[in-house]
Amino acid sequence: MVQGYADGAVNHMVAREMLIRSKAPLRISFAGGGTDVSPYCDERGGAVLSATIDRHAYCTISPREDTEISIRSLDFGREERWKVDGNQFQYDGNLDLIKAVLNHFEVRKGFDMFLHCEAPPGSGLGGSSTVIVAILGAFSEWLNKPMSQYDMAKLAYQLEREELGFKGGRQDQYAAVFGGFNFIEFKGNETIVTPLRIKTDVLNELHYCMLLCYTGRTRDSANIIQEQTRGYMQGQDEVVDALDNAKRLAKETKDALMVGDIRRMGELLNESWQFKKRFTSSVSNRRVDEIYETAMRNGAIGGKISGAGGGGFMFFICEYDHKHQVGDELVKMGVEIVPFNFDKHGLQTWRYRA
Repeated sequence: MVQGYADGAVNHMVAREMLIRSKAPLRISFAGGGTDVSPYCDERGGAVLSATIDRHAYCTISPREDTEISIRSLDFGREERWKVDGNQFQYDGNLDLIKAVLNHFEVRKGFDMFLHCEAPPGSGLGGSSTVIVAILGAFSEWLNKPMSQYDMAKLAYQLEREELGFKGGRQDQYAAVFGGFNFIEFKGNETIVTPLRIKTDVLNELHYCMLLCYTGRTRDSANIIQEQTRGYMQGQDEVVDALDNAKRLAKETKDALMVGDIRRMGELLNESWQFKKRFTSSVSNRRVDEIYETAMRNGAIGGKISGAGGGGFMFFICEYDHKHQVGDELVKMGVEIVPFNFDKHGLQTWRYRA
């Protein structure tokens, strides 16, 4: 009787579907964003202070017995069916992030994929880079091809920026892979990630004073980054000076965080925002300016857009006893206040039998 029960249990387990899952965290960029974009970071070096939050991009792979591929992307409301035929997948603007990963790993097996991200495209939280990190993580787990954190982030950057030509910087891929608070430096082709060990009291205070909000409008970061790059390459003094100061402020903001000076962080955020607006006129607009000015009038110490600019998510460091007032006034403007917490974990992958 016991042996028969055990055999039945084994047969049941074999029949269950194997799922390979991954999740990678989105990030808030406190300072230095824009200095991670080539050719500035290649020629003058860049530096960014960022932290990951408890919103993620998820990827699930369910292996098939045939050579059929089905893709469900919740964010784009799209379903695709492809077939593995031994040839490389052609880039045509249709789920090219997935195709780039398939081509890199030379996938010749069928599978079903479910993909979604807890922030809309163009939100300023590093969404597309986080998505490709999640996809890479799932395939690395499924195909048993482990990579170091640096190799994973570098590959994500190469596929997204170099292979596909999507405009953007280098910080997002590294933030999504490493997770937590990081000071990331860019020196030519080298990227150095320094994880920051911050006291719990400081993290609690920072979180207590912070307000994350969604403006209700996404933006095309590629155009903003292209304008910034053009200004730098043309040697426009205002753009070069703004980028140099953004890099300086990344280090100063990191130093303020490490000693627990949250008020100083807020002041530096405000200074960073003033320089960021000089990258290109597209960084801000009338609505973003109104949101920022309203927050500052009601008790914010400083803040900025998290990302290239133009819209998406903004965040503020506030006087602790005025944070509610800032939130109330922003809600009146149609801004959504978004609950969040910091997440110390980077890319995670696992297997599960459903």
